[in-house]
Amino acid sequence: MALVPSSAPVPSSAPIGSPLFAEVDMGSDSSALTVRATVVQASTVFYDTPATLDKAERLIADAAASGSQLVVFPEAFIGGYPRGSTFGFGITIASRSAKAKEDFRKYHASAIDVPGPEVDKLAELAGKYKVYLVMGVIERAGYTLYCTVLFFDSQGQYMGKHRKLMPTALERLIWGFGDGSTLPVFDTPIGKMGALICWENKMPLLRTALYGKGIEIYCTPTADSRDVWQASMTHIALEGGCFVLSANQFCRRKDYPPPPEYVFGGTDDELSPDSVVCSGGSVIISPSGAVLAGPSYEGEALISADLDLGEIARAKFGFDVVGHYSRPDILSLTVKDHPLNTVTFTSGAKVEGSRKL
Repeated sequence: MALVPSSAPVPSSAPIGSPLFAEVDMGSDSSALTVRATVVQASTVFYDTPATLDKAERLIADAAASGSQLVVFPEAFIGGYPRGSTFGFGITIASRSAKAKEDFRKYHASAIDVPGPEVDKLAELAGKYKVYLVMGVIERAGYTLYCTVLFFDSQGQYMGKHRKLMPTALERLIWGFGDGSTLPVFDTPIGKMGALICWENKMPLLRTALYGKGIEIYCTPTADSRDVWQASMTHIALEGGCFVLSANQFCRRKDYPPPPEYVFGGTDDELSPDSVVCSGGSVIISPSGAVLAGPSYEGEALISADLDLGEIARAKFGFDVVGHYSRPDILSLTVKDHPLNTVTFTSGAKVEGSRKL
């Protein structure tokens, strides 16, 4: 069964109201499937992971009430994106202040273990509301943190994760580096889906790895609200012949703790509680480059669109980047997709969770 538009008009970015879709049997032709998708544009409750999970449930419930089958959250929604933080003005070469260390301790405490109770809760929500869920989190693996995306199916099962391969600039001081073992593309009844996070979407070879896995619904949780981000999203949709779903937070200064607990380096004196520190720009784009919903810069929102999967074949008739438009006799890519572990054990015992480094 698939969700297709009823006779009611469908807003692309609006408060969720009554159901707008009726169930229709689309048969076995997946290219005839229409999928209702929502990208969430909302802020973390910073340093309060239980409250953020509660907020996530409210947003998932609202998206599901409008018929969404897929809900995509921003980068680092659970655990928080530490925008503007200098970690106590203490991060300088060869020096870390006591305030910086304490700020990292609190940030580490807000992160989640994978697997762990918060992952179980997210799986429960996906099953409860019958949605595929793509969630940006800060993952805690021992005392190293990773910027990670988690995937859940509509039956409430955790499917897997992607760890950000390349944190950008000062993100490298607080986040570890992922490896090739977490580059999944999941073949689901609503399409083949995967994700890259923020600026790793600018890495051509990394995008090509996902294209090679047949990605159809390409999720891009991000922290970039600039206008030029939209150009990258349109390019990826055209290049990959896929739907691009970009989710970013919309945050005001008051969504972060007040100073001195949390300080926006060099700018806090200029910010009021209502000052916008991340303006969103969440968007959904079709394989032909058409903007289906968004970008939104006006506040927290659920941004929804209908994904006609037939558009993928129509777009790839002209350009299939890893198909008829590839030249493997000249150009090729090898992806090292095995885990890289610092510590291995000759007993062969499985190493999981915080002990896998």
